[in-house]
Amino acid sequence: MSHGHHNPIEHPEVQLASMGGYLIAFVVGLGAMLIALWMVVGHTLSPVSLTTVISLIALVAVIVQLYFLFKLDLSSTQIWHTVSFVMTAPLFVMSVGLTIWMFHTLMERTMLPGVCTF
Repeated sequence: MSHGHHNPIEHPEVQLASMGGYLIAFVVGLGAMLIALWMVVGHTLSPVSLTTVISLIALVAVIVQLYFLFKLDLSSTQIWHTVSFVMTAPLFVMSVGLTIWMFHTLMERTMLPGVCTF
């Protein structure tokens, strides 16, 4: 049962790793956190706008990290990783969204009217 690669460093998936990619993902993630922190501490926007902007910043950071850290693309060596992500992402979004919806409706059913407004 031979794989044809006797040296693990020569494996195609190991060859995809690069210090530059990891550094770019780290810098973008750190920058996104610092920008979000500055916006929250400085009260730069209204709460709804702040939530929207921070969500967009987080989305950009996640996309950059998926590409640079996990190397998710359409290359022949990574196609099944990308397919598994495409199948998992909607389930994750649905589970988070349904949890938020559940707690929101639970709050409406159990809290006194007019006491807690968001």
